[in-house]
Amino acid sequence: MKSTLILGLLGLITLLLPTPAAAQNFKVTETDELIHVTGTALDFSVRKKGYVSGVAAGSMLDKKTGFRDPGFGLDIVDFLMESGSDETYRAQVPETLRYEFNNPHHGNIAKRLIEGPQICTQAKELSPQVIRGSDFIAVTMNWKYHQAAPDKKAGSQWSQTLVFPEGKRYFISTDKVTSANDSDGLFLRIDMPGHVKHKEGDTFSEIYLSYSWPPPPDSPPFHVRGHKLDIRHGGTVPASAFLTNFAPDEKFHYRREGREPPKRFIRAYRLRDSKTGADGPWLAGMTLNAVDVYEAWCHQRNYVCFIQEIGGRPIKAGESFSAAFIVGYFDSIEEMQEVYNQYSGHSGLEVSKGGWRLTK
Repeated sequence: MKSTLILGLLGLITLLLPTPAAAQNFKVTETDELIHVTGTALDFSVRKKGYVSGVAAGSMLDKKTGFRDPGFGLDIVDFLMESGSDETYRAQVPETLRYEFNNPHHGNIAKRLIEGPQICTQAKELSPQVIRGSDFIAVTMNWKYHQAAPDKKAGSQWSQTLVFPEGKRYFISTDKVTSANDSDGLFLRIDMPGHVKHKEGDTFSEIYLSYSWPPPPDSPPFHVRGHKLDIRHGGTVPASAFLTNFAPDEKFHYRREGREPPKRFIRAYRLRDSKTGADGPWLAGMTLNAVDVYEAWCHQRNYVCFIQEIGGRPIKAGESFSAAFIVGYFDSIEEMQEVYNQYSGHSGLEVSKGGWRLTK
């Protein structure tokens, strides 16, 4: 009887004691310039000033392998665009709202900026907010565009949510736009997962694209590890394909129009130790609903430029569109595919102290 009473009292004490929250495993350091988070699987920073949006360049450390991202940041955000051209009014708008095509940087597809300027380089300062949950930490931020093409008005709202689950080597994110304008096909340009700095392929050994792409005219087929690359279902491309510059629509270009969307939309690169040449993990960016991707490419312009455009459908002023992503480190293509299957089919992300969830 006495032992039963003691056990009951011990159980009651256990219930009354505060349960250690997994989020306590995240250490947050905040300055005027950035928010830095140290976790069990990842360390990362989010900048408040300077080159803003997404996860700061070179800051996301994979504690399992010791590798970091070798680019300008992850899930970095640019501007709002439409198909068409600004040639008739280009001289009358600020330089930050001009878009020239028919060149190696932007390719030959006619597009124009609808609202700007570019968030990552021109917003200059954001006010990211940290949300602590029981088993995750999240960062939210937003910004309002203040420049517009002559036939449009400024004021569209961009918001971004980044969720870092405890113990995971990846984060879940979303970029959402609430439009100030009617449009036949508004889209948001982002870097996904992010650009890759390199010198003759010293920071990565290969790139994986889960979708097919048309080969350049009259070009020989790529061979990887002695096997011809079957681009009907995507595949890997060696770093040697990125030693000289080429335009976005010249190689490895994806456009939603007129095609069946792929089963998965994954873009990744295999990291390489620039000193030893040893392969590391894959760093991937996955768009969880493939139909959200309007256009995407990875081309060489002194670095590998991983651009992705989301949206591209008719929208009315006051309406919103978004896409959801997973960005992080993986040991194999098979692991990426398994994680993608777990979360696929979603375009939005909601978060509060009580938890987070992907939405349609």
